Amino acid sequence: MPALSSLPTRELAGITIPDTPLVNKAIAHAREHGDDFTYNHVMRSFLFAIASVSVVTTAVPDYAVDYEALAISTILHDLAWSVDSDKCSADKRFEVDSANAAREFLTTEVGNDPSWAHYRVQLVWDAIALHTTSSIAMHKQPEVMVAHIGISADFAGPNVFPGGKGPLTWEAFNEIVKVFPRENFKEGVKMILCELCRKKPESTYDNFVGEFGEKYVEKYDRTGKKPSDFLENAI
Repeated sequence: MPALSSLPTRELAGITIPDTPLVNKAIAHAREHGDDFTYNHVMRSFLFAIASVSVVTTAVPDYAVDYEALAISTILHDLAWSVDSDKCSADKRFEVDSANAAREFLTTEVGNDPSWAHYRVQLVWDAIALHTTSSIAMHKQPEVMVAHIGISADFAGPNVFPGGKGPLTWEAFNEIVKVFPRENFKEGVKMILCELCRKKPESTYDNFVGEFGEKYVEKYDRTGKKPSDFLENAI
C-alpha cells in the first residue's frame, strides 16, 4: 500500500495530496458525475481526510496509510446520493450505490493491475459503504476510519475531534473552504436526503436517512418498517 512519501504529490488548498493518474481520474470522474454542490463536498472531504491522517500515524507509527485508496474513497463517496444520478439504483442505500459505482470505476481503470488486488478495492468499497455509520467505521481499517473522519469534518469542522483538538485545524479548514465553498450546505444536504425518502423510500427505512423523511417529507411513513418492527414480527 503506497505511503504518501512514495507517491507523486501536489498542493491543493494548502494540503499535500497524492498526485497519481488514478487519483486525478477519480477527481475528473467526480466532477463529471456530480453537480457543483456535490463536487465541492467530496473534494472538501478528501482534503479534510488527508489533513487528518496523522490521527492514525500517531497512534500506530508503523502503519503505512494507503493514501491512494483513501483519496479515491473520499472523492467518490457520494456518486449516488442524488436520485438524479445515473449511479442511483431504485432500491439500494445511496452509500451502497456509491460504493458499487466506485468499484466499477476501479475495475475499469485498474484492470488487472496487481497493485490493486481485491483487498484494496474492497477497502474502498467498505470506506464508502460505511461512511455514514460512525459506530462501525471508527473500528474498521485506518483508511475507513479516516475517510469517515474527513467526510464528517464537512459537518463538524475540526470539532469532529473531541474538543476540536486533532490534526485538522480551523486554519486548514477555512483554507479548504475558500477553494471549495460550502454554500447552502446544510439545506442542500437536507434536500438530497429528503429526495431519497420521496423517490426510493424502501432504501431509507432502516437507517438515518429515514429520520429526514419522518421530520420533513409529507406522507413519509416508516410504521412497521423499522428494525424494531422486524424484531417484533420475528417468528
